[in-house]
Amino acid sequence: MTAPAKIGPNSIIQTVAALEAKYGKAEADARLIVAGHGHLIGNPPSAMVQEEKFHNLVKALDKELDPGVLAELLNDSGQRTAAYLLKVRIPGFFQKLLKPLPPGLAFKLLLFAIGKNAWTFTGSGDFSYTTGQTPVITVRVTYPALPVVGNFYLGTFTKLLRELVNPDTKIDTSITGESGNITCRYTCHI
Repeated sequence: MTAPAKIGPNSIIQTVAALEAKYGKAEADARLIVAGHGHLIGNPPSAMVQEEKFHNLVKALDKELDPGVLAELLNDSGQRTAAYLLKVRIPGFFQKLLKPLPPGLAFKLLLFAIGKNAWTFTGSGDFSYTTGQTPVITVRVTYPALPVVGNFYLGTFTKLLRELVNPDTKIDTSITGESGNITCRYTCHI
């Protein structure tokens, strides 16, 4: 039997932080309790988590929040995750190497590096990308999840690309499919 796929704890940590930023600590705590995730209050995960924990949090918040608000919240969570990666996980020398490079080359190097660690955010899903005039990043979510989760990845990629590749990066998003077979395509204008 295969062990459940795990993802980084920032998926949960930063979603709770985004909830607190939007509503304030007291209301965010109340919303977590109503959503059945009160155990996260003052108790963030500190190690890799089973991907179901993140997706279950998203599903619970989906029942409590307007769809547009949840999409915005997950985008913010993704951006907060990218900020964490820039501060703690992506070596400073690598960041300094990328920034002066032409955007196409910086994109290739960054996405190559991301690809080496993609399991930390895709869990049981898949990650791929294309390069060229208009590169495309694809995340396939195979865990039974809601399509709105694609906004988490959008926030993460947007912040990373704007910080390390081109500050004027724009991303067109296409999220298709249903639970267990969601394809998130991010067409990058770098």
